Amino acid sequence: RDFILGKEVADVDIATSATPQEIKRLFKRTVDVGIEHGTVVVIWGQDTYEVTTFRTESEYIDFRRPAEVTFVRSLIEDLKRRDFTMNSIAMNKKGHLIDPFHGRDAIQNKMIETVGSASERFHEDALRMMRAVRFVSQLSFSIETNTYQALIEHAPILEKIAVERKTTEFEKLLQGENRRTALKILIDTGLYQYLPGLREYKAPLQKMLELNLKPLSLIEMWTLLVYTAGLKQEECEAFLKLWKLPVKKIKAVKGILSWLQYRFQTKWTIES
Repeated sequence: RDFILGKEVADVDIATSATPQEIKRLFKRTVDVGIEHGTVVVIWGQDTYEVTTFRTESEYIDFRRPAEVTFVRSLIEDLKRRDFTMNSIAMNKKGHLIDPFHGRDAIQNKMIETVGSASERFHEDALRMMRAVRFVSQLSFSIETNTYQALIEHAPILEKIAVERKTTEFEKLLQGENRRTALKILIDTGLYQYLPGLREYKAPLQKMLELNLKPLSLIEMWTLLVYTAGLKQEECEAFLKLWKLPVKKIKAVKGILSWLQYRFQTKWTIES
């Protein structure tokens, strides 16, 4: 996706038709890190590479984990289990793209759409709903109609997802250039209700949409959220703990909030 967009490629996922045991026979130095899921670390010179076998996944449990993983020889079958078409593209060593689900077209059309049924993809891993909105923020793409409707229909299952996973996606959303549109989608689809502590704060979220959010850092975005929610110092800490933010980050937000409240409550003075 990033290669097609002309962006710097942050990481490369290496996939192969070779099984984990075959990978281990091919390379002298390997480490088992997630061999039950098909991933083996290959040590080559001074570098390490995660190599994962093509796989399919059976029925999901807890809306996030497959009950069983089956290794396959088919790249197409592996790509079929991905979340969005723009993320279901592979490239071989010659730079040729394998794109069975027209992900390149989706990227060129700036469209976020699931591979196959949106309902099925979101039931497999409910966090994919947050990923869809996060990509709106980061890439300034739109969400395809059926995918958008599935967000509305299946929003409640987001409650099943671990807080830490939701926080990671929400923070990426808050840092994206198109965060205002992404926040509006969280509100309009009802997804916000299933994020930590936000169910009662629709109005503050809507108020944030009226502000210029682009120059703000992540810490400042968290501060703006608790400020528009009208939270005091002790309430702020309790709210941020719901998101399981680290103590250092909570202290930083509380510090800015304290000075912000002081500034609004205290008149400016002139010193000679």
